[in-house]
Amino acid sequence: MLIGFVGREPELRHTPAGVPVTTFSLAVPRAWESPDGQPHTTTEWFTVVAWRELAEQTHAALRKGVHAYVEGSLQTRAWTDPDGRRQQLVEILAGEVVVLDAPPTAPAAEPSAQPSAWPGPDESL
Repeated sequence: MLIGFVGREPELRHTPAGVPVTTFSLAVPRAWESPDGQPHTTTEWFTVVAWRELAEQTHAALRKGVHAYVEGSLQTRAWTDPDGRRQQLVEILAGEVVVLDAPPTAPAAEPSAQPSAWPGPDESL
């Protein structure tokens, strides 16, 4: 379970078989206090992948900056790059995505940038 902010616009693609897949980044802030009482904060970045119907729903509903809850599992992909080096990527395979706030207000010059049917707080996509 992760709660964070969408870091970039979700990207919708389709596999060769036509299956939709959406990828987006999620910035998850973390705060703690050191033994001497000093506050510290950091942000962890996660790549989230949604498939099929959830892919289409997240692509339609999420925008950069939206506060969201993501539930899913870890998925590791490995490959060899063109230079022959082994690469590995850990992603969150989304099972559920919930919008936690209203979308950012679109600038006046771009009124169509905001979806017309936006899920309300705590509504599953």
